[in-house]
Amino acid sequence: MTAAEGDPLRHHRGHVHLHGAFGDDRFGHFAERTARWLGTPQFIVGQTVVVAGWIVVNSLAVTFHWDPYPFILLNLAFSTQAAYSTPFILLAETRQADRDKAAEVADAQHREELARNHAELLEANTRLTEQVEALTREIHGKVC
Repeated sequence: MTAAEGDPLRHHRGHVHLHGAFGDDRFGHFAERTARWLGTPQFIVGQTVVVAGWIVVNSLAVTFHWDPYPFILLNLAFSTQAAYSTPFILLAETRQADRDKAAEVADAQHREELARNHAELLEANTRLTEQVEALTREIHGKVC
């Protein structure tokens, strides 16, 4: 058995460029990092605190309310965030799908190789069993 045959990840080695958490290009790296950050509890809690503060200040302040009810600037901020975060999330999902597909292909190649090896071992076992049976008959014929 060669070193390559002994490597359990040899089928995945051809897809190493996809296996990094963020891929190779800088924009994809940024997009995936941003998409992951948007789903963190820290972001969600932080955004909730900022929005609650925004509403409280603009509802209760007498002189320093920059966005009175119905909070049009807050709505604009959410729309802008959605406009930028959605493509990042979609790009991150696409890149993850590419990695998943490459891993699936490598796993399929590995399963095919295992099936071939299993078939070879089964054939070798069958030949040995037939040889043992022939020798057993020969010995039985000479003894009996």
